[in-house]
Amino acid sequence: MGLAVAHGLARHGWSVHLLRRARREAAGFAAAGMAAPHAEGLSGPLLALAQRSLPMIPPWVDAIEEDSGLPCGWLPCGAVVPFTSQAQRQAFPTAALGRPLDRAALEAEAPGISPAFTCGLLFTQDGQLDSRRRLMAALERACHRRGVRFEEGVTVERLCREEDGGGQQHLVGIALRTSDGERQQRPCGQAVLCCGAWSQQLLPCVPVTPVKGQMFSVQAPRRALRRVLFGPDAYLVARQDGLVVVGATTEQVGFTPGLTPMGQTRLERSLRQLLPAAARWPPMERWYGFRPCTKDQQPVLGPGPLKGLVMATGHHRNGVLLAAVTAELTRAVLEAGPAGCRAPHWAAPFLHAFRWSRFSSTPAGEAALEASWPEFG
Repeated sequence: MGLAVAHGLARHGWSVHLLRRARREAAGFAAAGMAAPHAEGLSGPLLALAQRSLPMIPPWVDAIEEDSGLPCGWLPCGAVVPFTSQAQRQAFPTAALGRPLDRAALEAEAPGISPAFTCGLLFTQDGQLDSRRRLMAALERACHRRGVRFEEGVTVERLCREEDGGGQQHLVGIALRTSDGERQQRPCGQAVLCCGAWSQQLLPCVPVTPVKGQMFSVQAPRRALRRVLFGPDAYLVARQDGLVVVGATTEQVGFTPGLTPMGQTRLERSLRQLLPAAARWPPMERWYGFRPCTKDQQPVLGPGPLKGLVMATGHHRNGVLLAAVTAELTRAVLEAGPAGCRAPHWAAPFLHAFRWSRFSSTPAGEAALEASWPEFG
């Protein structure tokens, strides 16, 4: 998310300084890269945000590839969701947006699928990005070429604030520790918080917690699986070269690192139950990462609790899908500024739905938002 926002701002003439503590901890390196809001059965404002983002992905990818000279692995492959009964299919939140599949059609779209699944839905509008192997590298190079200044190994320890006469708190600086352990305090009047699962360490009032996910990949025969296959207990994301990403566990274990036999066994069992033939495909790689999850499993976007701070975090399992729209929304907020200029009309419902203060149990949170961004109060 930080790379997407930085690149979008740099392309529009902003001077961007990106502080990063540990490159490989970024969720983008662990993500399967699905852009499949309909296969995931999203609903409400989150589905609306995803549907705004999905058609933005091709031009967003074009811009990254133009700036980086590297492919992002965008593949509008469509996604299949299998069901064990027609009643189950009819109850799926996005059923009306998919093409119904009977058993024969389901087998044609997902050869070898378990006979337990009798029907399905095909969402041709969904797709995928190869985030782990391609997108992240392309974004990094695109940012460098657009003049984004990277500072690696930096831990931001505190957001420095001052209060004006009206009681509004302003961001005035950041306290950080550099890669060699030196503590510094730097002036800063505008910042975007893209700290993912670690966001609450800087802003306790915004409840973003880590949800660990373990994954692995197998090597399938080329074209053995053409669609994303989104089963009830596992999903399969097939790359063009035959690599298939299998994910993912959902573990409430804080920042406990490492793979576990239990998690990997659970995934392997889910794979066999979904696509039995895949159990014979050679294993390639195993990894894990931490999703940033809020209480309602929806992102935190727009003006933050400090004037000058913009939020872009809490995307849970939809970071790759929502990166394009988050970058655009964040730029709109920054360009609108705090002086009364309005952001684009399309942004207003999203800034309301995904405001940080929705988690506040008192009116103070709402008041802080209104003071920092009155037109979206």
